[in-house]
Amino acid sequence: MQQITSTQQSLFSDAKPSVGELSTGKNSAGSGLANLKYMLVGVVFGIVFVKAEIISWFRIQEMFRLDSFHMYGVIGSAVAVGMLSIFLIKRLNIRTIQGEPIHITPKTYDKGKIYGGVLFGLGWAITGACPGPLFAQIGSGFLVVCVTLLSAIAGTWLYGYFQKRLPH
Repeated sequence: MQQITSTQQSLFSDAKPSVGELSTGKNSAGSGLANLKYMLVGVVFGIVFVKAEIISWFRIQEMFRLDSFHMYGVIGSAVAVGMLSIFLIKRLNIRTIQGEPIHITPKTYDKGKIYGGVLFGLGWAITGACPGPLFAQIGSGFLVVCVTLLSAIAGTWLYGYFQKRLPH
């Protein structure tokens, strides 16, 4: 078990400690066993990506060349499920497992999202992968994708470094 540092506490100040944390003062969320369920969901998610050919460079290239409906069907069905889910959450006033209300804040438009979307799309078209399937591609044995993963990490770091100077 790990002790919660003041830095971690300030990062998650709005998070309520669990009963175990209240009584022991320890954070069990950092242990490997506590995070096992997330790893298992990630593994299943990766297997679904591989079996559905969502991580296939060729499928992604087909999509950008408008040669196949496969990826548009996958993305379109994900958007439809997301829209339906948001509609039901708002309509039925669904709460979290802890019973707290779910608040969906409206998104604001700014030109930086256009620039970011174009950069993301260009990177996706060039590398054949968005950040989601990178780990599934590496797990499938396509080790050259490690270059793409390192590039995604570098891009994320650069964004964080220049964030205050970018158009938002």
